Amino acid sequence: MTLQMLAVLAVTVAVAAFVQGSSGLGFALIVAPVAGILDPHLVPVFVLASMIPLNLYVAWRERTSLDLRGAGWITGARLAATPAGLALLWLIPERSLGVFVGAATVLAAVVSLAAPAFTPGRAAYVGAGAVTGLTETATGVGGPPLALVYQHRPPAELRSTVAACFLVGEVASLALLFATGKAQAAELGQAVALLPAIAAGAWLSRLVHQRLDAGRMRLFVLVFALASGLVLILGF
Repeated sequence: MTLQMLAVLAVTVAVAAFVQGSSGLGFALIVAPVAGILDPHLVPVFVLASMIPLNLYVAWRERTSLDLRGAGWITGARLAATPAGLALLWLIPERSLGVFVGAATVLAAVVSLAAPAFTPGRAAYVGAGAVTGLTETATGVGGPPLALVYQHRPPAELRSTVAACFLVGEVASLALLFATGKAQAAELGQAVALLPAIAAGAWLSRLVHQRLDAGRMRLFVLVFALASGLVLILGF
């Protein structure tokens, strides 16, 4: 990776960390398409590894708002679906993974934008967890199903619960990817190198997360994801 590419990735990661730290979602939706454009090998290991420290921070910062019941159902379903996400990596040719990431991102954004308001229950939690396990393991993108479930809950509950679910799922996905040879230790180097960018974005989110209009931030994230996914699909 060139210095210019690394700089673009650092800015993208910092912005994504700020957005997710503020609104509760958006990191993977922002980073995965950009990473796929720069280097398809960055997906999904780089995206998953980069999110671990960010979600650890957000979950701890807003731990008093965590929805334990919802997080439990989501995490159980998400872990059960992780092997199916791994199977996608084996079934989809490497040259097509970028298109798959883009398509998954666009589909997730459209579904999240079009979804009507509803009160989540056990079925919604399990469904969101299963879809997250499938898409996050394969592409690093898993936020939209969880955001869809919690989009009408208080912002602090969305941020803390999504972060906690992501944290457990990301560790499980990475462990499975390494155990099956789909990830190598060297692939974690970029995530480690960009920890300062992640920390900067997370710190900035601490200054504004209680004052931002979460609805407008969510709309921005999904529109950005839609545009990024289309760019990735078209191969620009």
